Amino acid sequence: MLDFPSGTKNEQRCNVTHGVMGHLDPKQPPVKRKPFAAILSQSFIQKASFVQTELILPEELYEIIKKDVLTDLSKPVYSRVILPLGALLEGEFFNEYIKRGHVLMLSEGKSDVDNVYSLREGILTLHLDKESYERSGLVGKPDGVKGKRGTKPRWVVEIELRLPSMLHGKKGFDRIVYAFKNVLNTPATWLFVDLGANTPTPSPMEAHFPITKTVSPEIQELQVKKPSLNPPTEVDNSYGDDFEDYAVETQEWISLISLNSQRINPDDKIDPYLSRYVPPGDTHTSCKLVKITWRGLLSPTWAHKMFVQMLLATTRNGWFAYCVDGFGEGSPGYSKHCTVLKVPDAPNEYVSWEIA
Repeated sequence: MLDFPSGTKNEQRCNVTHGVMGHLDPKQPPVKRKPFAAILSQSFIQKASFVQTELILPEELYEIIKKDVLTDLSKPVYSRVILPLGALLEGEFFNEYIKRGHVLMLSEGKSDVDNVYSLREGILTLHLDKESYERSGLVGKPDGVKGKRGTKPRWVVEIELRLPSMLHGKKGFDRIVYAFKNVLNTPATWLFVDLGANTPTPSPMEAHFPITKTVSPEIQELQVKKPSLNPPTEVDNSYGDDFEDYAVETQEWISLISLNSQRINPDDKIDPYLSRYVPPGDTHTSCKLVKITWRGLLSPTWAHKMFVQMLLATTRNGWFAYCVDGFGEGSPGYSKHCTVLKVPDAPNEYVSWEIA
């Protein structure tokens, strides 16, 4: 058989940006320009780290931010609860959390295989298989690649629950209630985050016996071989695009730190037959890094606030890498990923990688 290349139209792409952040006002941090917008564009974050959310930074910087950032910034909280879809449209839960409040909700499952539901900014999104979609009678659109061999048709339905017409007694709303009661009535396990400033007392969620979890950071010290993290200032025409090489190699090095790989350990003695990886560049320094990781259902606003606090606490010539991983979305089940590197010895300069 001929080995035809597979289509790349629906594959993930990585966009790399090198720029300057500009002035940072702590009272009114930017939200529309990069790299801040890249963090806020995540729908549901499962991990954040300084270098999921995840943060990688030098040991001396960790000592600075340990009190100013990790202690002062409130720890994110989320809940795990079992609910049928119909419960979202009933009583105080519907009025307080959806009509007036601001919550994030994500059900268990893979969006390219299972029936998966999500709620964000009052918009309920349903990823359904063909049978469930046809039986529900709801109006949606095809989800994923059309006509791809080996895949089953999927459908996505989006319902704006904050519209004035979304009230009991209205014909369109009663059709949704009927579908949730008679077709999409299997209880689902949800992750739930309340982003509202004023939580109603008693909480409508308490009637469903949620399990509440507080996300505490996981802190790990690492000894690594560190390359130069500064992007090239000149392009060598004889070798091609130097910045492209820098972007690929630096992202690979940061990813190996995130994976706790031994290939970046100064004492690594692996047989070159098994791995010939070396950090990019001709010179490397051995240094101590600290990796801080938060795991759970995290809101984009919390991840944005943490990033801003890190920028304010970091010295002008300091550096760190901030990584944010999202949950899988859409028919292919791909998740969004964003990494921001504050470049050392270059105030306000950054390099960002956005995978979507």
